[in-house]
Amino acid sequence: MRIGPYALPSAVLLAPMAGVTDRPFRVLCRTFGAGLAASEMITSDARLWNTSKSRHRMNHEGEPEPRVVQLAGADAQALAEAARANVALGAQIIDLNMGCPAKKVCGRLCGSALLTDEPLVARILDAVVRAVDVPVTLKIRTGWDREHRNGVNIACIAESCGIAALAVHGRTRADFYAGTAEYDTIRDIKRRVRIPVFANGDIDTPQKAHEVLAFTGADGVMIGRASHGAPWIFRAVNAHLRERIQMPALQRADVRDIILTHLDSLYAFYGEETGVRIARKHLGWYCQQLLGSPEQVRRDLMGAESTAAQFAHARKHFEVWVSEAAAAA
Repeated sequence: MRIGPYALPSAVLLAPMAGVTDRPFRVLCRTFGAGLAASEMITSDARLWNTSKSRHRMNHEGEPEPRVVQLAGADAQALAEAARANVALGAQIIDLNMGCPAKKVCGRLCGSALLTDEPLVARILDAVVRAVDVPVTLKIRTGWDREHRNGVNIACIAESCGIAALAVHGRTRADFYAGTAEYDTIRDIKRRVRIPVFANGDIDTPQKAHEVLAFTGADGVMIGRASHGAPWIFRAVNAHLRERIQMPALQRADVRDIILTHLDSLYAFYGEETGVRIARKHLGWYCQQLLGSPEQVRRDLMGAESTAAQFAHARKHFEVWVSEAAAAA
């Protein structure tokens, strides 16, 4: 599997997710075998890059290659300039967001709202591909709504403009994340284009990844929400796809160490105040996945006001979790 000059270590990718796929989480998922991990969405409006949020989103220090930056916008020239600027800062692949369904994004005619204007899509893709000498990839949905599923048209436009790879979420913008993803459109897209296609949407187990690949003929899969609180899913999916084996569950002590290391990386990356806040969402997911979210545990972790207190509570509760398994053995 290649995207431009880059041979990917895996065809199982981490989906870019605003508020989730920061540098610590990207590095963690790459450690477990994610073949690529794009940055959180960055606006093409360079006037907004001087905020703390944008500076963190544009920080790729120590990140495994190839480094992928996802851009969002609706102006072809602004996106081209933003792509050039991010390549100068170290981006090795530029990913364009035409899939985000959020109201505040679509309200600016960005994200999946662009799917309603195919000529504009063509102008944007052509401008960005011409602007940089690195691969440009694209993330889309199947269309604006179920009556206007134009994903195949968009995919053909993308290929003709020189897009290097395409990720397709099997829902329309109108679907948001409701219901179940459909893969017929992804299969139709793969039949029409020769560039790599990654299937996205509701891929939450190794078996589901295999089924989706078999049905669509896609070149790989992209995993989003299923990685929340379970970054090790990439390890399991890769093992199933490559060798048809089921990886044994990680030892609880190893999971505890992974979680505590993740917390340390969040605190180091964001600092005291923001680190505590960002860590809460990840701890909530870890607790839901592993502990069943007991009320006292959630109160301790969500109520902690310092990194030291939050870390101490996490270590205490996950130590208990490890000890329970040892006692039952």
